[in-house]
Amino acid sequence: MTEATPLLRVEGLRKYFHSHGDTVRAVDGVSFDVPAGQTLALVGESGCGKSTTARCLVRLEDPSDGRIVFGEQDITAVPRRRFRPLRRKIQMVFQDPHASLNPSMTVKRILAEPLRLHGIADRDDMAAQLAQLMRLVHLEPELLGRRADQLSGGQKQRVGIARAIATRPDVVVLDEPTSALDMSLRLALLELLSELQRELQMTYVFITHDLSTVRQIGDRVIVMYRGKVMESGPVEDVLDHPHHPYTQALIAAIPVPEPGRRRRPPPVRGETAPAGRAVEGCPFQDRCPHVMPDCRDGEIPFFSVGHSQSACLLHRTDGNGAAVGL
Repeated sequence: MTEATPLLRVEGLRKYFHSHGDTVRAVDGVSFDVPAGQTLALVGESGCGKSTTARCLVRLEDPSDGRIVFGEQDITAVPRRRFRPLRRKIQMVFQDPHASLNPSMTVKRILAEPLRLHGIADRDDMAAQLAQLMRLVHLEPELLGRRADQLSGGQKQRVGIARAIATRPDVVVLDEPTSALDMSLRLALLELLSELQRELQMTYVFITHDLSTVRQIGDRVIVMYRGKVMESGPVEDVLDHPHHPYTQALIAAIPVPEPGRRRRPPPVRGETAPAGRAVEGCPFQDRCPHVMPDCRDGEIPFFSVGHSQSACLLHRTDGNGAAVGL
């Protein structure tokens, strides 16, 4: 694998669910690359498909179509029974630590389980491995004897992180890991994740609806809406100079921490349509203030705008490079 080769590559990922004769297009043609050592953030409103994308990456859901390439291996082609060695290298931290940790199990048992399962530690060195994991996530070793239901929310999430990094994975998928925490705990957890990434040389895919979190931890960001990518690019470019009307609406909705000052939100119409209904053209067309007839016809391509990519016909250019969308 060359230096320019992404550690994780997603190509045309689709995940459809079928229920009572209806098809829900939870993820509909998502593609992205994640270079080693970087953090890619997936953002969007609830129901946009970002968490389903995360579950496909770790094979908790099998994609309906597309490829997920880890290193040089297409992991979508690996049968589940042969995925265990790869699962050691791709781990996940879940949104709700109260639900993802067995409340009756001790921290020691929770953390020892992946070490035993993957043959990382035996009885002789288990204690040392557990102590190191607790040190890495800044928890006191005395907590190893407590049950999960005896921990605070912040402690539970740190145990969830310790469990994920126990196998020393190359990629960690984090599904809204700070959403259940208050602001002070959220900031501390983001600092911990950055520290762990530097120390253990890990690559992150970070799922969130909180754009302020993206600015703190992300290198690149993908903005999703109704299962599709609307805009992607470096975090600073997308957040400071959003190009897609949906991204602009998301950023305009962020509260401004200055008394008397308010962002002026763009005039977005209506509510988010439920996922699933097949839409010709741009999925944001019924809410976009700039909608044009062409927006309702066919697949919308990506256009390069600065360092970003935007799936919006506003950025079409003529043969001389002049914008023709407006």
